[in-house]
Amino acid sequence: MATTNNAEDAAAPLADSKGVVPLTTWVLISNFKVAYHLLRRPDGSFNRHLAEFLDRKAPANAMPSDGAASKDIIIDRAIGLWGRLFWASDAYADPRVSLRKQPLLVYFHGGSFVHSSANSSIYDAMCRRIAKMCGVVVFSVNFRRAPEHRCPAAYEDGATCIRWAKSFLGRQCLAQVGCDPSRCFAAGDSSGGNIAHNVAVMMADEGVELSGTVLLMPMFGGQQRTPAERLLDGKYFVSIKDRDWYWRAFLPPGSNRDHPACDPFSPIAPSLVDVPLLPCLAVVGGFDILQDWQLRYVHSMQRAGKPVQLLFLEQATMGFFLLPNTELFYTLVEKLKEFFAEQ
Repeated sequence: MATTNNAEDAAAPLADSKGVVPLTTWVLISNFKVAYHLLRRPDGSFNRHLAEFLDRKAPANAMPSDGAASKDIIIDRAIGLWGRLFWASDAYADPRVSLRKQPLLVYFHGGSFVHSSANSSIYDAMCRRIAKMCGVVVFSVNFRRAPEHRCPAAYEDGATCIRWAKSFLGRQCLAQVGCDPSRCFAAGDSSGGNIAHNVAVMMADEGVELSGTVLLMPMFGGQQRTPAERLLDGKYFVSIKDRDWYWRAFLPPGSNRDHPACDPFSPIAPSLVDVPLLPCLAVVGGFDILQDWQLRYVHSMQRAGKPVQLLFLEQATMGFFLLPNTELFYTLVEKLKEFFAEQ
């Protein structure tokens, strides 16, 4: 069930995550959780070699697969920055459709700033579905990850990719797959939603126009513990302890969770009132440990006069968007199509 109300209307009894999500999703995310625990070290370091070994990759495919084709594009060879471009093959093959240029969705994958990549098989499949089902061309950014590359490296990589998309070379490349980057959205899930917000702020400060942002269960936080964090701690795949480790891995050394990258409305965060941010769609799940921080973001942005829409999905856990196996997934797709068409 979807609603535009806040979490106070979602006081459903808690249930075991295995009883809330489909078995395929439960197995997928549970496996991720086990692997992530093995990869994180108590001293804050991370086993990147093992992480890459365990992360199943998918190659780019010029020949369409599951309704979409893809190719990898190097943006900055010096720092290893690249992205994977996805476009719906049926739309591109039909001359009547290809004449109508599709908007660009610059996507930032989740993984708490540390895990996954643009060629992780689960995100390759997700971006392929978005391109095919939502009428957009997707550019999935392979940004630098923590703890090797802390904040603001991921934000800088995202901004670089949007500048490329708006450049002459970027426009030429995107035109070949039926894309018009003058309509450009920044989107992401979990930590990727955090990146999308911060990249949008950077672009607004530079005067680079975006059409909007999509923040899918974005990873925000803060110093105090919220009611949802205390209530949902460890019950739906995510624990407070997990989140604390990732913030320490991502934020600049010596920072706490009042840092603006974690809490855009903390006492030390710069005001966003005068930043010309464009429409935002924020998706919040009723079983997400971070929902109070996400709702605080939405309501703070609205009070600042920013055009933010809220899609609150009462029964959604982290990762519901990874597989097309629930009504929640298709509710999200319909809302995305509506949001892209409005802008």
